[in-house]
Amino acid sequence: MADLNVDLCGLALRNPVLPAAGPPGRDGKALLACAAGGAGALVAKTISVRAADVPTPSMAEIPHGLLNCELWSELPPEQWLEREYALAKSAGLPLIVSLGYSAADIAALAPRVRPFADALELSTHYIGENPQPMMDAIRAAKDAVAVPVFVKLSPLGREISRAAELAAKAGANGIAAINSFGPCLGIDVETGQPLLGSADGHGWLSGPALKPLALRCVLDVSRAVGLPVLGVGGISRGSDAIAMFMAGATAVQVCTAAILRGPTVFGKIATEIGAWLDAHGYQSVADIRGLTLRCLRERPAHRVAVPPVVEEAACTACGLCELSCPYDAIHVQGGIARVDMFRCAGCGLCVTRCRPGALRWL
Repeated sequence: MADLNVDLCGLALRNPVLPAAGPPGRDGKALLACAAGGAGALVAKTISVRAADVPTPSMAEIPHGLLNCELWSELPPEQWLEREYALAKSAGLPLIVSLGYSAADIAALAPRVRPFADALELSTHYIGENPQPMMDAIRAAKDAVAVPVFVKLSPLGREISRAAELAAKAGANGIAAINSFGPCLGIDVETGQPLLGSADGHGWLSGPALKPLALRCVLDVSRAVGLPVLGVGGISRGSDAIAMFMAGATAVQVCTAAILRGPTVFGKIATEIGAWLDAHGYQSVADIRGLTLRCLRERPAHRVAVPPVVEEAACTACGLCELSCPYDAIHVQGGIARVDMFRCAGCGLCVTRCRPGALRWL
């Protein structure tokens, strides 16, 4: 049976599935629910020097994701220090305390959270194009605590590889990638009103729609720096986490799936990771970490278009491949999908759309 224990900068995680800083860790009680639901460690909602005034409505489900105009914690830092962190620590799991946003804020908060924090995560979501505030925030945290410091990078503006390099230069022990993407806009077509209650209706996108962007960023960060990476964005099942590990992540964080499906999702994803590793003959997450990076290094510079092959025993003749082939190169004949090798451009769409997995690459 695969070993799901992970070492993250000296933190012993019982599995690599954590909540992301956000509503799933909104207070101590919610963090205990994450622990009971199977999380490998805990990440508390970001606090700053004052409580946030969150507009309402602040969250809306959309196809393939979630829009939110959530801010940092709506609880004052004093409440976290007097009650919530201690309650979360009673779970017996490593606790990562998330802080924002400026170096002055971090310098004020980091010494106060030090008794509770097994690590810090710094949010840079509201820090703009200039990387200096991020670097100053990291240095302020490193000056205040002796625990690992992670910095959470957003897929905005700055080229993320360079941002990761500068974070490492400033002393970060690891990178969390990525934060939600935006600003975005959702509209209720019955009323014309924005779905969210922020002043301009803008919000931030999370959930499955974000996963391809998050994977690219995790891979880029993993290439750029030799630091542990926490993969964040669009993880709702074990296979999503497996992809993050293959891109280079050491562990993953989950937010939208926990909001929509509840805190037991952490344990479900961890169980699915273990089942996948067992089914594929791997002993641990470490065995697949960075696999995609290795594949890219070994990939030829120019690839010849090769048609996929059809596993006839698996084909159900559903016709989905025929319907969606942009080159009219695949047709169901005699109850089996047939590929015309002279028309096929090797685009691969049919392989990814085939529900029974009858189409594959040689």
